[in-house]
This record gives sequence, C-alpha cells and structure tokens, in this order.
Amino acid sequence: MESGAAIRVEMTKWGDRPHWEYDGVYLGSDEHGEWLGFPVGTHYRRPGLDFVATFDGVTLVPAGGAAHLAAFNDERAKAAVYVDMTTPAAWEGHVLRSVDLDLDVVKLQDGTVYLDDEDEFAEHRVAYGYPDDVVAMAEASAASVLAAVTQGAAPYDGSAERWLGELALRRR
Repeated sequence: MESGAAIRVEMTKWGDRPHWEYDGVYLGSDEHGEWLGFPVGTHYRRPGLDFVATFDGVTLVPAGGAAHLAAFNDERAKAAVYVDMTTPAAWEGHVLRSVDLDLDVVKLQDGTVYLDDEDEFAEHRVAYGYPDDVVAMAEASAASVLAAVTQGAAPYDGSAERWLGELALRRR
C-alpha cells in the first residue's frame, strides 16, 4: 500500500458484533510492521459511543501477524500507549479488520503500565464462547505485550515517535 493512502479500521467483537470503526492514513512500514495515522479530528465510533480525537495517534499493525494492535498517542491523550489484544489483523483492500478480545495493555502519560479489562475478558469468554485456542492466544499476547511495554522493549522504546512526526508533517 502507498504511503498516504486513505484506510479504514473496522473492529468487531467475537461473533461479528460491531465495535470501533474509524478512518485514517497509511504511513508506511518498518521492521516492526505497518504504521497507520489518526490525526486530531479523527471520528471514532462504535455502538453507543463516539468521539472525535483531540490528539494525534499512530497504530502499529505488527509484522508477523501478532495478536494485538498497538496505538501510540501524543501527549494530549490520557494514554501514551494503548494496546488491544485482537485476532491477527487482516487487510481487505484498504480496510483493516480484526476482532477485539477485550484485554488491553495501557501505559499512561505518567509511565504507569497496567493490564485492563480482565473482568470483561472473563465475562465475554463465557458469554460469547471464545474457543480455548483464542483464549490462550489473547492471554499469551497480553503477557508478552505487558512485559515489553513495562521494559520499554521495541517497539515500545520510542519507535513510534518517527511515525507521529510523519503524521504531523502530513497536516502541514
């Protein structure tokens, strides 16, 4: 895909239940994967909730089909890093699709790191019937990402700054 191409992200919950949808721009790729940009003014919507971003963010679609999507936000956002555990994301043309599996690793601007929504994951794995292999994948991905974010390992080592800068340049 060409840098600057318009893209769309369509997330669902298990069982094809609608979740977040939003538009952005394809920024490029590096050794970590593909980078997507979402500038101030991006409209995020899901059933029962929508908001317009007051911050710039970039999302990493990890190389190798890892089971998460990592968002890196500028200093105006509450969370500097927000990683959704998902099924491996797949492109269908210019639309990126994935299933959100509830668990999130969050790093606040003050450096606090935590695993979020364990209760939601426990509830949904029963209510929606997550298969055992999907549960194991989400739990393993969450543990791996939590360790990497806590340790500041790549790509949670400032690698996203290049792409936040690229997004800012596109607005000029």
